[in-house]
Amino acid sequence: MSGSDLRLVLVGWGAIATRVSALLAQHGTPVRIVAVGLRNAYAHRDGLPKGTRLISDPAELGTIDADLLIEAAGRDSVSPWARAGLARGWDVAISSTSALTDAALLVDLTQRARQARSQILIPPGALGGIDALSAASRLGLQSVRHEVVKPARAWAGTQAESLCDLSALTAPFTFFEGSARAAAAAYPQNANVAVISALAGIGLDRTTVALTADPCAKLNSHRITAIGDFGTLTLLLENSPLATNPKSSEMTALSLVRMIENRAGTLVI
Repeated sequence: MSGSDLRLVLVGWGAIATRVSALLAQHGTPVRIVAVGLRNAYAHRDGLPKGTRLISDPAELGTIDADLLIEAAGRDSVSPWARAGLARGWDVAISSTSALTDAALLVDLTQRARQARSQILIPPGALGGIDALSAASRLGLQSVRHEVVKPARAWAGTQAESLCDLSALTAPFTFFEGSARAAAAAYPQNANVAVISALAGIGLDRTTVALTADPCAKLNSHRITAIGDFGTLTLLLENSPLATNPKSSEMTALSLVRMIENRAGTLVI
């Protein structure tokens, strides 16, 4: 690795972070993962790049030189690690966007980023077309609807289990319809993407989200329909789930890889 490589701190070493690390190595991307933040820095972790430092306290970031911190550890990790990264003057990418349903936290982080002259980056996650949705919002949007359909088993361990018998479904069942803020707050692992489409479009409280369990589905699908002064946008994605976590899509890891490679490369698309 050269001294000009992009230096990364990853927070979390779960399904998404390990997939991102493997893809970066496979692509030969000029980056160095200088540290990984974990709840327990002494626990054994497979696949860590050689020379990566393990830390468990955000305060330890004060002894690390990096360019970008990427959170991929869950909603509770966003506040302490993002604040610590911004205090170092780094840009911070947030994957667990459900944390941003807390309006006070979102305001606090944006103020800290402004003071540090840093950026808070929101990767598109499992979505595509976010650039078009965000561009359309500059002219004005009347409505945005985001429908999320996942295999029934992907909703196991969530509030959906109290609303239907996931194992007995014989047809698609929409168990939630409401605002993006409510969807992501109630289903932080499955509906993180609702925050992304909402922030790109008309906001957390005006974006309508529907969540569906489908016993016949094999893929995680997202349909976004936006209507505005620009015209109409209809976006459909059908994503393969991560092999190690059916609640997340392969595209979630791929979008992080794209973001990192755009920051490390000379040609940005």
